[in-house]
Amino acid sequence: MYQIVPIAPGDQHRAGGATGSPLKKKLGREGRPLVAAAILGCVLVLAAVVSWCYYSASLRKAQLLKTELLDLNKDGFIIRNQAGAVIFTMAFRSGTLDLDSCSKEADILSCSQSDSGKLNFFIQTVRPKDTVMCYRVRWEELENESVEHAMSYNDSHWYGGAETATQHWPIRNQGEEEPHPFITSDVYSNRKAFGGILERYWLSSNATAIKINDSVPFHLGWSERDRTLRFQARYQDSPYRRPEGREASVELSYRVCVGSDVTSIHKYMVRRYFPKPIKVPAHEVFKHPVWSTWALHKTAVTQEKLLRYASDIAKHGFTCSHLELDDRYTADYGEFDFDPQKFPNASGMFDKLREEGFQVSLWTHPFINYDSINFGVGVEKGLFVREPGGELPALVRWWNGIGGILDFTNPEAREWYSSNLYMLQTRYNVTSFKFDAGETSYLPRQFSTLVPLADPSTFTRRYTEMALPFKERAELRVGYQSQNISCFFRIIDRDSVWGYELGLKSIIPTVLTISILGYQFVLPDIIGGNAYPNRTTEGKDGLPDRELYIRWLELSAFMPAMQFSIPPWAYDDEVVRIAKKFTELHETLVAPRVLELAGEVLDTGDPIIRPLWWIATDDEAAYKVDSQFLIGDDLMVAPVLEPGKQERDIYLPGGRWKDYNGKHLDKGPMYLTDYPVDLDEIAYFTWVH
Repeated sequence: MYQIVPIAPGDQHRAGGATGSPLKKKLGREGRPLVAAAILGCVLVLAAVVSWCYYSASLRKAQLLKTELLDLNKDGFIIRNQAGAVIFTMAFRSGTLDLDSCSKEADILSCSQSDSGKLNFFIQTVRPKDTVMCYRVRWEELENESVEHAMSYNDSHWYGGAETATQHWPIRNQGEEEPHPFITSDVYSNRKAFGGILERYWLSSNATAIKINDSVPFHLGWSERDRTLRFQARYQDSPYRRPEGREASVELSYRVCVGSDVTSIHKYMVRRYFPKPIKVPAHEVFKHPVWSTWALHKTAVTQEKLLRYASDIAKHGFTCSHLELDDRYTADYGEFDFDPQKFPNASGMFDKLREEGFQVSLWTHPFINYDSINFGVGVEKGLFVREPGGELPALVRWWNGIGGILDFTNPEAREWYSSNLYMLQTRYNVTSFKFDAGETSYLPRQFSTLVPLADPSTFTRRYTEMALPFKERAELRVGYQSQNISCFFRIIDRDSVWGYELGLKSIIPTVLTISILGYQFVLPDIIGGNAYPNRTTEGKDGLPDRELYIRWLELSAFMPAMQFSIPPWAYDDEVVRIAKKFTELHETLVAPRVLELAGEVLDTGDPIIRPLWWIATDDEAAYKVDSQFLIGDDLMVAPVLEPGKQERDIYLPGGRWKDYNGKHLDKGPMYLTDYPVDLDEIAYFTWVH
């Protein structure tokens, strides 16, 4: 029913006026919340639409910034494995990306702007095989002078890079180090530098590998605090030179590859990026020791001392194999004939050594000292590395004086050097040469060569090529992109000490490192070290410590080749007996297996000396073992590397093993604690198939 509201006579006019009826007033007051609610609803709907649009755009952007298992953000990128765990992290230290400048087309994700200016940046996904995914990364700065990225360790173990003075396996960088040029250096004289054998390659226990491109002016630093390696590209205050005709930009480019396990990804990288040797060096060098004059006689070697040394080798019942005449047999450094005062009858000496069964090699180097008769020849012919102006030879200081260094980018210098080596070879029937030095660190800070070197380490590569005609028994101590030089690569001189700084403990980490870098025909340097003054754990008569010498001998017997200088008979009859035992063991047990693996290197590039994780990729303990190694997959060696010890702890990966005494051990993986190893023994185990 309607409700009738009576109106008083005076109210009629007011009812039709502007103030409206009481009903309208009541409705107006009650409608306001409805209007507000409607407005609020509209706002909420609009906000929801905006949020959805933003969310959709974010999803599209997130999708845009993903490529396969890689996620890009403004500060860097991460790579995950198939299980979703982060296995690789790279941070951009030189700038942050403007993500609005990024786009994605097919398998290429690119950006054109960072907070510091214009750039060319891209990540391209490449799947070379079903089990490998690779990401090509390039950051080219157009307005700045350097690029730097920082790679995190990601709680994994990393290997590779370079030979160093203090070598650890896996890599253990200490302190905070600003990036400095990643070039070959003599780490004996500069122990904080990178060594004479290096490659721009690192490998992780997370089955990840990174290879820096050859064109990058590459500098490497690190942070122990942040657990990162710092990769930097720059030309400013650097020995790298911008290629002629290239615009004023700098780029950092590299390839990151991920595999199913560390061994398989390394095999892929080696087959894809490292050249392979084309021939196995002389089998006799693998079988029988090299006898060097260096640690025994240093520069005081003479014809009489050399002949006595050779006679003693035979007299004590060792094989008359390979004799290496080291520094100094010439009158001056830079000459290519014998000093008649020290070697009055060099031809007769070589005839006698040859009759006794010795193959003889000679020491050589790239320096011509200023007081040599050949210095004037080099200046006249323009054979030397020159000052930046290109007119005068650049004088360099090396461990035997001051002189010029031959420019191996110059065909005339290469021919002159080779012809002198051939002359020595022909005149005296020399077998081969020990090529010493060759590190970039012996070049002047500023220099010029006939063929400009954008990367100074290319000089090292050119020097290693000089060994090619003599490769059967040649020896080098440097390598950069030189894996196809089919000769022996010697690790840098060792001190006669026990520790990790160029001592006995450094040998296994160093050999494993350069093997991962693709250099498989390894000489582990002189047994007992070089006996340098003030860098020797001395024993009787100034010799290296007797126990150190024996343990070094035992380790060397399981390396690809053995090298003596200080002879066993300098100690006593027991040391001679132990030396004969292990040279025979090397010849009968080790060398046949090494030669079999050496033949495989030509096709695969796989290491001869292998880390334990090679056969135990899912074993965390195997990644940290630095005092044991494998020869192939089935011979494991565990030398004693501590003074005063006749036992050691040994880690056996999973599988069935037999020790050198014939005992079977079937429950691997396992630790053998306090495993007994007498002074005249070394622990080794064969894997039972």
